[in-house]
Amino acid sequence: MLELLNNPISTCSQKVRLTLHEKGLEFTDTKIDFRAKEHLTPEYLAINPDGVVPSLLHDGVSILDSSVIMEYLDEVFPQVPLSPRDPVARAKMRKWLRFIEEVPTVAIRIPSFNQVFVRHREALSDDDLEKDTNARTLRRTFYREMGRNGFSDPRLQESYERLSETVTRMDNALADKEWLCGELSLADFCVVPTIDRMRDLGLARIWDDKPNMKRWWEAMQNRPAYRATYYPGTRVTDIYDEIGEPA
Repeated sequence: MLELLNNPISTCSQKVRLTLHEKGLEFTDTKIDFRAKEHLTPEYLAINPDGVVPSLLHDGVSILDSSVIMEYLDEVFPQVPLSPRDPVARAKMRKWLRFIEEVPTVAIRIPSFNQVFVRHREALSDDDLEKDTNARTLRRTFYREMGRNGFSDPRLQESYERLSETVTRMDNALADKEWLCGELSLADFCVVPTIDRMRDLGLARIWDDKPNMKRWWEAMQNRPAYRATYYPGTRVTDIYDEIGEPA
């Protein structure tokens, strides 16, 4: 039995849902409510002490970290493989995974919080702001830097540069192939939530002059797994009437 404890708009949750749907795996979709801080309750922290989503329970055993979960699913359920068989090609896929985790996955959080989520901290008292920050077991430093008013302009510009670098690398890699590693792989699904969030935040202009990346993006959106993952309520514009304009 597979149970995914996740949040609909969490980009890390989305890449695991993409993998589950692409592999045709049945799973229990357990939603964790961020507004109710269910990810910070003792019950959830007993499963995932980092206090983040997603967490996968496989026959009651917890598997943590979204990219680790993706690779775990591909190893345990190999019927629909999403990793190259050739060791060299598999190493190249894992290099993509590391790059995506370290660069765009981190970068997209800055405009996401600046344009959307920081609004939940604006009215907090100093004491409540400190309590809210200290409750974040894994991302305490991130929340402290964000504060009440969001990240600084230089930090925001740095995130845009990293997102632009990601799209440029993708466009170059896709010049002679359909998917990032030739065959459809975990690397493609790992980066999809960042691209979808960029579009949701009004940043699609970043790939206006990237024809290979645009072709990839159109092909990805046509996959059943993509449509199953992005149901109503999975994007910030589904939930918030007004999204702040990107810089």
